[in-house]
Amino acid sequence: MAVQSWIDSLKSSKKTALTHDGKRKIHYLFKDGREMAEEYDLITDELIVRKWRAKSTLGAQGQWQVEVGEPFSGPVTSLDSEVIKENCSNPVFMRKDTKTCFQWRIRNLPYPKDVFCVFVESSERCIIIKTSNKKYYKKFRITDLDRSQVPLDGSALSFTHANNTLIISYKKPKEILTLEQDLLKELKKLKGTNEGDVDCKTQ
Repeated sequence: MAVQSWIDSLKSSKKTALTHDGKRKIHYLFKDGREMAEEYDLITDELIVRKWRAKSTLGAQGQWQVEVGEPFSGPVTSLDSEVIKENCSNPVFMRKDTKTCFQWRIRNLPYPKDVFCVFVESSERCIIIKTSNKKYYKKFRITDLDRSQVPLDGSALSFTHANNTLIISYKKPKEILTLEQDLLKELKKLKGTNEGDVDCKTQ
């Protein structure tokens, strides 16, 4: 089962824990050389940041790619983008989960809620946002569901709009909630430190 293979991959990774500034920071090194870094709130256990890094085909260290949390600000460095610098009035897309939902926020969208159409496209395993005024269009995937190969469910999707921000929520399926609870138990067993990194391997 795909959920189990992802859990096994997490458990077999080399993990380093660090507690700093009210956050539990975990660094994962997977067998294929990829790295994942996560930050959790020490009080609420909510995931604040998740980012990934992989080596290039030539073995050079790649850039961190943010999956959850504030996107990196500053110049855009991706090769497939012609944008040199982000315009501060452009829509800003970021993921910020809650305990029960995957959640995305898109700032700088000043249109009324009834302009937006947000739906699941099952054939492409993605969520699509479009506006009736043709001012905004975005297609994105839920990477957690892809990794665990859990099907998308349109009834889990909802959205709201306030303060020029579109907020999209997708209720986490029970498979994901169970996985996250199991992982959190594992992470709490890691002997983190406040001063430096300690290597911790879990079975």
